[in-house]
Amino acid sequence: MDNSGKEKEAIQLMAEADKKITKSGSFLGGMFGGGQNHKVEEACEMYCRAANMFKMAKNWSAAGKAFCKAARLHMQLQNKHDSATSFIDAGNAFKKVDPQEAINCLNAAIDIYTDMGRFTIAAKHHITIAEVYESELVDIEKSIAHFEQAADYYKGEESNSSANKCLLKVAAYSAQLEQYPKAIEIYEQVGSNTMDNPLLKYSAKEYFFKASLCHFIVDELNAKLAVEKYEEMFPAFSDSRECKLLKKLLDAHEEQNSEAFTEAVKEFDSISRLDQWQTTMLLRIKKTIQGDEGDLR
Repeated sequence: MDNSGKEKEAIQLMAEADKKITKSGSFLGGMFGGGQNHKVEEACEMYCRAANMFKMAKNWSAAGKAFCKAARLHMQLQNKHDSATSFIDAGNAFKKVDPQEAINCLNAAIDIYTDMGRFTIAAKHHITIAEVYESELVDIEKSIAHFEQAADYYKGEESNSSANKCLLKVAAYSAQLEQYPKAIEIYEQVGSNTMDNPLLKYSAKEYFFKASLCHFIVDELNAKLAVEKYEEMFPAFSDSRECKLLKKLLDAHEEQNSEAFTEAVKEFDSISRLDQWQTTMLLRIKKTIQGDEGDLR
């Protein structure tokens, strides 16, 4: 479908809105013009209409800029909620063409939401920013920072399940960046929080398994002690396939037997598929066995 007509219409609307703003901002209009706010409101509406037309024409950059203009006018009119919504709309448009500009718009919306005490919605948009850093800009450190901020806001609002989801992302990335103590602390914390919940306790073994792998990379003895601690804390962990695998790996590591290590991993993987993160951690552990090439095949 040809939407070039929509784009021309949008450009015209933008020009008309700009004129209204110029008139409303004149000195005499500012001093004596009772209709100043009305003109700003009209311009605001026109920018939003133009933005939506740009969206139809798939001109995402122009749509983002138009939504930004509307957002700033809403703020001028003290319509904080509308301003934040327009910044979010701008961010969603920019996400398709300019990830950094999308982040700038989302941050502007977050500032408004936190000022209004809307921390749950601010957290949601911190996650969006984290995901842009994660997939578009590939800046894992910044992604971690936004997941942490989201978790912090969720905790403050007693949304513990949402906070845990964010923290688990932080833990996974921290381990990838070799920040093992941070990852261990989160996996232990989330594991402890979930093991007493009848609906979530099945996940606790996974978190204790991941914490154990992080311990193992740092120090074999630490891993041994950690496994014992988790068994004591959560008796169901002892009977899990994850715990049995860890014990086999610890024995293989102690004997410096890379073949036994690989065999134990293959046996586990044939029943419960290991994910990419677990495979990466297991390879790091295996590389600490003398003379090992670090292959899990």
